[in-house]
Amino acid sequence: MKLYSGPLSLFSRKVEIALGEKGLAYEREMVPFTQAKGYSPKHPAVLAANPKAQVPVLVDGDLTLFDSTVIIEYLEDAYPEPPLLPREPKARARCRLLELYGDEVLFAQVRHLLYRTEPPHPDATLQALREEEGRQADAAIRGLYGKLQDELDGQPYFCGAFSAADIALFMATLFALRLKGPGLDSHPALRDWYARVRARPAVAKVADEIAAADRALSPPL
Repeated sequence: MKLYSGPLSLFSRKVEIALGEKGLAYEREMVPFTQAKGYSPKHPAVLAANPKAQVPVLVDGDLTLFDSTVIIEYLEDAYPEPPLLPREPKARARCRLLELYGDEVLFAQVRHLLYRTEPPHPDATLQALREEEGRQADAAIRGLYGKLQDELDGQPYFCGAFSAADIALFMATLFALRLKGPGLDSHPALRDWYARVRARPAVAKVADEIAAADRALSPPL
């Protein structure tokens, strides 16, 4: 297998964790990225595979896939052990919803913090708007943390065993923290879950690489 990834691509890094958790061998190619220009120039293999021109892109033999959720579900079907989704249909559906919550609810707010590692906007009015959106997102993220702690409900992981939901929720939380969003001290069960996930070898490798990429590519916050 070959994965086209990005050093600070949350969704690519989700796939890297899934591959690592399943113990699957793959070749990784990092596409060009800077904080000033983003993913530029676009990699020709990514342009050919994904109409959205985004990583991740996974190639497994004659199959080429994009979108982290689609890729992880393919890995679950093709390489089912160890599982990253529960077997029972209702539990599996709940787990998929929690993954979506990480990608499309929590990260939807975290996106408003991405400006903190980008060069300031040359238009002062637009920069001020970015900063106000960031403050509003900080408040929204605190509220989402509370809902997630309730959803955890004393379990070590969101779906009982470690799953795709934990990967997505961890990555969105990691990005919130790296962008100086709200901390987890007011949500101790969620804080402990985060530490538990962070300690897993496949997750630790990705988290450490993201920290190194920040040191190389991002201004200090």
